[in-house]
Amino acid sequence: MKTPVTVLGLGAMGSALAQAFAAAGHPTTVWNRTPGRAPGLTGVTRARTVADAVASSPLIVVCLLDDASVQEALGPAATEFSGRTLVNLTNGTPAQARRAADWATQQGADYLDGGIMAVPAMIGGPHAFILYSGSEAAFEQHRTTLAPLARPQYVGSDPGLAALQDLALLTGMYGMFGGAAHALALTSSEKISPTEFTEQLLVPWLTAMLSTLPAIARDLEYGAEPGAAGSNLEMQSTAFVNLLDASRDQGVDPALLAPMGDLLARAVREGHGDEDLAAVVRLLRTAE
Repeated sequence: MKTPVTVLGLGAMGSALAQAFAAAGHPTTVWNRTPGRAPGLTGVTRARTVADAVASSPLIVVCLLDDASVQEALGPAATEFSGRTLVNLTNGTPAQARRAADWATQQGADYLDGGIMAVPAMIGGPHAFILYSGSEAAFEQHRTTLAPLARPQYVGSDPGLAALQDLALLTGMYGMFGGAAHALALTSSEKISPTEFTEQLLVPWLTAMLSTLPAIARDLEYGAEPGAAGSNLEMQSTAFVNLLDASRDQGVDPALLAPMGDLLARAVREGHGDEDLAAVVRLLRTAE
């Protein structure tokens, strides 16, 4: 028999996780604070209380709204966690993950924190992956059980590392989406087709620009070779003003772009004008 699993939380993501476990043949117990949530789930057992749910399985996966809801849900079942593994897939911060790990240890449980890099519809599919950090022994023990959810990737024994990298990936995503939103607002001010602009120009352009990220990362880690910056920050800062002016002229709020312009200008003022975007990362890291 495959490892029994308990899933706490039946929102869109929790329901997708529970269904993936059940579809893979794992005896799956579920609990939600509001009974009757996710009526379409099949092949699962619904526990009456959170304590009953935790007691049903050696592997407990929690996916709730936020850290406060995790604490509220797990508290009544604290005495049931001894000898079990708690996997927290609730989006949170590194500090919250470390506190949750300490709490789990106090209850006699192993702890893994996770960052789900997928939307619910992607769970169980080929493009989803989940970052895990915390107990390496627990990860190795349950890697096969967790695999039906998404590709499992262990990123370190510090429980906060999965949350840190999860949030870092999300900042990259939101930064890209913010730029895309501004681009669409700018072009739609002249009634340019958003579909044609996105499919024919924006996506190919962003895809091409993404290929420059590894070079920036290498410069950040190892240092840039002299004269290697193909598009130095002084040139970028000078040209960036045009993005802001054109936006205002077209009636588009430049609020999403202005901070980047300020950062580029600061980099030039502090003597980094002949460097590339790796210098901007260093400024962010040292900002007070």
